[in-house]
Amino acid sequence: MICLRSLFALASIGLAHAAVYQRQAISTLSSTQIDAFAPFTHFASTAYCNPSTTINWSCGANCDANPDFQPVISGGDGSGTQFYYVGFSPSLSSVIVAHQGTDPQKLLADLTDLDFFPEPLDPSLFPGVPSTVAAHSGFANEHAKTAQAILTAVQDTLTAQGASSVTVVGHSLGAALALLDGVSLSLQLSPGVTVNVIGYGMPRVGNQDFANFVDSRLGGLVTHVNNQDDPVPTVPGRFLGFHHASGEIHIQDSGDWDACPGQDNPSDLCIVGDVTNILDSNVNNHLGPYAGITMGC
Repeated sequence: MICLRSLFALASIGLAHAAVYQRQAISTLSSTQIDAFAPFTHFASTAYCNPSTTINWSCGANCDANPDFQPVISGGDGSGTQFYYVGFSPSLSSVIVAHQGTDPQKLLADLTDLDFFPEPLDPSLFPGVPSTVAAHSGFANEHAKTAQAILTAVQDTLTAQGASSVTVVGHSLGAALALLDGVSLSLQLSPGVTVNVIGYGMPRVGNQDFANFVDSRLGGLVTHVNNQDDPVPTVPGRFLGFHHASGEIHIQDSGDWDACPGQDNPSDLCIVGDVTNILDSNVNNHLGPYAGITMGC
């Protein structure tokens, strides 16, 4: 069994704010630590599969990679609403929530549009969150389409399984939705439930107050993995008011996985320092591979 507590402790390397990475060194993950991500990478990749296959866990290699998974609901149409699914992993002792990503070229075009600015979160989905905490309106609107169905399924599954852990995963747009789901679920589930988030190729989701709120609410439980020169995690730009929460892991050209402390760490070993000009990036890196796993069904 993989210990989620140990896995998500990796993200705690980058808990506080800008001053943190002056005190903490960037560290390289061991092969054992990298291997521990594989089930979650497959879960994120599986979210690209049609709900008709994820509901009976018959999607091929991605489903076969997590053979004991027990699906509860699946949905979305892949256009108006991204695919998603919820279920339980006995081997991980966790409820799994997964969101589909989207075409990286289209996402990149949308996220470099200067018309996008952070907007306050819906208080019915994010109860008690200060009005200064804001997220990309497109992400928030997409999240709202499935939030209630996912919350109900997660609550029912936690009760049925006697579980106390939820892990939300996604790639690309799905990673942004996973982060919003993680925050929303953490606010609405019982206090004894731990909510973890693992996103791959995650764009910036909200403003500075959002990033700070994520760190205070889910500090050490959020990981966003970036692959090489992928431009998507660098947008929307910080000049538009967007910021990443802590928890970055950056995959180098060498294949090393480096944990980057703080928010938007400027080191050239981290995505902000590595991709300084979007024209010099490589959108093909967005799909992976993430330790040998390429996103898609």
